[in-house]
Amino acid sequence: MSYTAITFLVFLIITGTFYFLLPKKFRWGVLLASSFIFYYLNSGWLTIFLAATTISIYFSGILMARINDKFEVKKTGLSKEDRKKLKAKSEKQKKAIVAAALLINFGLLFLLKYFNFFGDGVNMLFSSLHISAKLTTFNWVMPLGISYYTLQSAGYLIDIYRGKIKAEKNLGRLALFVSFFPQIVEGPIGRYDKLAETLYEGHSFDYDRFRLGGQLMVWGFFKKMVIADRAAMLVNTVFSHYTHYSGLSVAIAVLLFTLQIYADFSGCMDIVTGVAQIFGVTLEANFRQPFFSKSVAEFWRRWHSTLGASMRDYIFYSISMSKPYRKFSKNTREKLNDHFGNLIPTAGALFFVWFGMGIWHGASLKYIIYGLYYYVFMMLGEAFKPLTEKLTVKLKININSKLFHLYQMLRTFVVVYFGMLIFRSHNIAVAWKLFISIFTGFSLHAVTNGSLLKLGLNGSDYILLFATFVLLTAVGTLKEKDFKIRELIAQRALIIRWSIYLVAIFALIIFGIYGKGYNVGTFIYGNF
Repeated sequence: MSYTAITFLVFLIITGTFYFLLPKKFRWGVLLASSFIFYYLNSGWLTIFLAATTISIYFSGILMARINDKFEVKKTGLSKEDRKKLKAKSEKQKKAIVAAALLINFGLLFLLKYFNFFGDGVNMLFSSLHISAKLTTFNWVMPLGISYYTLQSAGYLIDIYRGKIKAEKNLGRLALFVSFFPQIVEGPIGRYDKLAETLYEGHSFDYDRFRLGGQLMVWGFFKKMVIADRAAMLVNTVFSHYTHYSGLSVAIAVLLFTLQIYADFSGCMDIVTGVAQIFGVTLEANFRQPFFSKSVAEFWRRWHSTLGASMRDYIFYSISMSKPYRKFSKNTREKLNDHFGNLIPTAGALFFVWFGMGIWHGASLKYIIYGLYYYVFMMLGEAFKPLTEKLTVKLKININSKLFHLYQMLRTFVVVYFGMLIFRSHNIAVAWKLFISIFTGFSLHAVTNGSLLKLGLNGSDYILLFATFVLLTAVGTLKEKDFKIRELIAQRALIIRWSIYLVAIFALIIFGIYGKGYNVGTFIYGNF
């Protein structure tokens, strides 16, 4: 049941009807039932893995809560030294619980998503060493959204351990947090302290909320079905038969894939955020005009920001704040100058973040390289920062000028552009061949000989994609300047407002890519 399918809209109407008709205290239960029904309709018996994760983190949280309660009771009347010992014992017990729960859940993720990848690597190593032993690989079917709900569940447990939140004592409510149907396919990855309150509170029907959520859904459908799925036809043609194309064709395919994945993923986020808003649930923003970024680091703070924030809070801080690593950081700062004394420890912890960012996307060497590709550019930028700052001063470059900001955005886009080439290619070897072909086989002759019209798109499609790109840029520019576009539309006169709505709906119907022969149901990030 894809978010763009008619069946999803029917499902949404049924869920909304029950939600707003039942008493407020039962409404979170409607969302819970709908979430598991949605998951079962999409995954069948694989729902058992979602249930296993929910139950394991529920009881782990409850056990940690009991340890905290016992500590609060026992510490009364103890000396400072005894309280310290009791606290250390409690922390050790909680750490063991968290470790066991994470081992179970990431173990399931490893088994279902990564075992074959690492198994093939081990078998290749055995073969090169002439060892006859061989690991058996399996044809696993991956549960829907397992990377998302596992990371979200892990964050919940770690936040309990760190004392940031208290454990949820109601199993059903925790199950809703893990499985909430709008976000389980592609996120955004939620935090319990930000999401739980709006999930469990029974919200009354609100027309303004319904109108704003509906606007966002239509915009998301437009980005997915009109832009992303149209661009996909050329992208799939070139990347599926890459040996037949080079130069301009490959360059355009990478460019359109960049447009496709942005419209696909951000479109999905618009749909699910709009759905959640109708129910009064606030999801975290996952996109904030990423192509206006002036650096790679800023790009990843704006693109899939909830994933980056999770990696930062649960990997980077876990490593950098550990006692051994703090000792290493201190020694480094003592032996090196301020710049490299801070850079090297940061780089060490960030390596694991970007390795994690890469492999989170998929069990493939290309995804690992994809993550480390950005890591290298970020570290090079930080390493040479003092030199570039001196250079801009010497050349009297105004770093606050619009022209310099435009240069920074174009520079960042070039890095992202070739990152997309890695991401979309079948493997690293293919990515390298395509990279070389862009420069060695580039010719504008493809424009005049009609070759570009044989890649799955006709002239009208190119014009439409260009027009929608201009539209996306205009909307992004307004949002970057903090214009509340949806609110501004909602405040217009009735005839103007509904004229905009009808134009958007008819544009979706007329120009959308759907129907027999089109595989439009799959969202790119839904595969991760």
